[in-house]
Amino acid sequence: QVQLVESGGGLVQPGDSLRLSCAASGRTFSQSYVGWFRQAPGKEREFVAAIRWNSRHTYYAESVKGRFTISRDTAKVYLQMNSMKPDDTAVYYCALDTNGILSTIRVHGSYDYWGQGTQVTVSA
Repeated sequence: QVQLVESGGGLVQPGDSLRLSCAASGRTFSQSYVGWFRQAPGKEREFVAAIRWNSRHTYYAESVKGRFTISRDTAKVYLQMNSMKPDDTAVYYCALDTNGILSTIRVHGSYDYWGQGTQVTVSA
């Protein structure tokens, strides 16, 4: 049974930083991608970043490139968010793609397992 549990969300001001964590358990992830997605009210869920578990190669949406960093340690995946903007306000989800296909990591339908989400609000 795969479990993904996000933490670290909250209310920050524009320009601030925040780090989200995703605790992953339940299987080996060697060929998998772990991704972060976000969903703002009234909008579709969108890709933010992903990391290949074994190689640690990282991938980002253009809207967060240079501001956000995805990384991992033994059992957690992190999303470091810097220079945050009001447009970053959303529920952030951690997800696991066991298919290991690079061409589909930006597609939320490719992910097999999801966490419950954590709210991030950027407001003055």
